[in-house]
Amino acid sequence: MTKVKICGINDPVAFDTAVEAGADWVGFVFFPPSPRYVKPETASALSARVAGGPPRVGLFVEPTESVIASVLDVMRLDVLQIYGALDSLTAIRTRFGLPVWRAVGINSIADLPTDPLGVDRLLLEAKPPAGANRPGGNATTFDWSLLRGWAAPAPWMLAGGLTPDNVATAIRQTGAQAVDVSSGVEKSKGVKDAGLIRAFITAAKSAGTQSAII
Repeated sequence: MTKVKICGINDPVAFDTAVEAGADWVGFVFFPPSPRYVKPETASALSARVAGGPPRVGLFVEPTESVIASVLDVMRLDVLQIYGALDSLTAIRTRFGLPVWRAVGINSIADLPTDPLGVDRLLLEAKPPAGANRPGGNATTFDWSLLRGWAAPAPWMLAGGLTPDNVATAIRQTGAQAVDVSSGVEKSKGVKDAGLIRAFITAAKSAGTQSAII
């Protein structure tokens, strides 16, 4: 069954719904320019609403080790999702002893990673459009057919532009065993919708991963 990460959790409704609907990971964004940014104290309070439950993922952009440490001083994270900081990924993984996910922007076959660079999971999404002030897919998809024949060097997750309406198609076409969504389950920028979260998780988990890559 496909695993699902709901990212950009920043309020109790989003957190509670993601947990109750069966999300496999919940993500908190520690990048101030994002409309989904949460302070570590807020994320900690949200996480404390449920003891146990899905692993907590912290998203960081070009972080220093001190920035990550400042968050971990306040709350427990189970995974570090990193944008940029490629020269520091091994050091980050070693220092904090946590799984590290590397986000990779895809625009052409040449962008597909062939080396895991020491991380535990790759997250594939569209390269940010020109002029974007945030990394990531920015609610856009990339050409999923680029994945045809790609030999993944590590476990991976599909992200960027996914919604309850297209996630099943994305899974069937790519064979993704895990998907990540943020803006695709929002009723307005940075504000999650409980109904969309439930619909996304249901669609992703019912799609399965049995279809071949296109």
